[in-house]
Amino acid sequence: MSTLNDTTIIITGATNGIGQVAATELARMGARVVLVGRDAQKSAAVAQAITAQTGNPAVDVLLADLSSQAEVRRLAGEILARYPRIDVLLNNAGAVFGSRQLTVDGIERTFALNHLAYFQLTNLLLERIKASAPARIVNVSSAAHSGATLDFDDLQGQRRYSAFGAYSKSKLANLLFTYELARRLAGSGVTVNAVHPGPVATGFGRNNGGLWGVVFRLIAPLMRTPAQGAATSIYVASSPELAGVSGKYFSDSKAVESSRASHDAAAAARLWQVSAEMTGLPAAGA
Repeated sequence: MSTLNDTTIIITGATNGIGQVAATELARMGARVVLVGRDAQKSAAVAQAITAQTGNPAVDVLLADLSSQAEVRRLAGEILARYPRIDVLLNNAGAVFGSRQLTVDGIERTFALNHLAYFQLTNLLLERIKASAPARIVNVSSAAHSGATLDFDDLQGQRRYSAFGAYSKSKLANLLFTYELARRLAGSGVTVNAVHPGPVATGFGRNNGGLWGVVFRLIAPLMRTPAQGAATSIYVASSPELAGVSGKYFSDSKAVESSRASHDAAAAARLWQVSAEMTGLPAAGA
């Protein structure tokens, strides 16, 4: 992608932090950016700010609560109706929850938002992305995946829940999904890669009250700026030198090794099967 002119980039979690910075910089490069957010007023304000900063009027807004599978399906339908091509899908939305919560679908919220939303939205858009090749899928993971393993008998933390444990497992799931999808899309012209943004001072984590909220506020001054955190996502989404590079994990704009558990092909295949069942999608996929 030597130029982003005439390209369409979908970005989830695009109205705050690294998602907003990525959207701004990709718009500055000439792309049409489609911001996916939850709040209409905030999303519209961010879109206006991006256009003002970049001079690019091609900044669109779509609204969805990605923890709801019905909302993800509606969002995918709107994207397919409006955009004849999808050059980049940047799955960026995510959160950590201090206490165990359930979504409207009865699914543990961290797993639903951080993993199943990536899986469901990507698969619903996949035929359009393949038809747009060369195209890219970028999944925001985290170094928090290190040390995590998936217990398929307790994926939703019903027996044992900790906020960081649930988050770490969801970020491991992002990598397992990335590598499995890259295997399935080999030769299609669609690349799939994951990124670690680093610890970034954004609104992330501040949705929690009590001790968790206090902790995120205390450590914010020690963290990266959103611009620093977004740099790797922007690089992987746009750099011409990554044309054809797939199935990799990037940190500080360099390919790095992820954990041994993230390379467990059997676990990745099993997670795909379980995720397909949970979202009502065909397991064959890709």
